[in-house]
Amino acid sequence: MAQQKMMHATEATNLADILERVLDKGIVIAGDIQIRIADVELLTIKIRLMVASVDKAMEMGINWWQTDSFLSSKARETETEKKIEELEAEVKKLKTEA
Repeated sequence: MAQQKMMHATEATNLADILERVLDKGIVIAGDIQIRIADVELLTIKIRLMVASVDKAMEMGINWWQTDSFLSSKARETETEKKIEELEAEVKKLKTEA
């Protein structure tokens, strides 16, 4: 029968400390994949991963989730208002042309 290793409090604390440091300081992993044939670029994939707390990300000027309509209801409202304004302008333009 396989023995399961018990996690000691010191190991849990170390993991918690590491996670706290990573979230506090942040960590970035970046890489690009390019597929080319005869100097013709066929595909480029840019991979970016950042792990940090929300506070640290905002401190660094990263707040894309606030303007992404899939993640923020406020962004959806702003996007909807913008579309309504564009449609109203188009209707006004069509009325003046008629």
